[in-house]
Amino acid sequence: MLHKVLFDAVSGQAARLLMSEKGLPAAELEKRLKALLQSALSKLDVVSREEFDSQQAVLMRTRERLEALEKRVTDLETRGNPPT
Repeated sequence: MLHKVLFDAVSGQAARLLMSEKGLPAAELEKRLKALLQSALSKLDVVSREEFDSQQAVLMRTRERLEALEKRVTDLETRGNPPT
């Protein structure tokens, strides 16, 4: 629900900016819209692509280590308990 309210507010502000600044150079308009969107996104629980990719790499390494440790424990249990 908060997301809808936020997006409605941002779109309203963007529309006002576009309507009121018809003579604004494209670069300045883009700068203002970008600032508006960054401000809105900072209010959401989102992370940058860079942070996401970094955490995904950490998770993959952790999974690989966990799998290696699980295999090692299984091997040790097998060696410690010979079949009867």
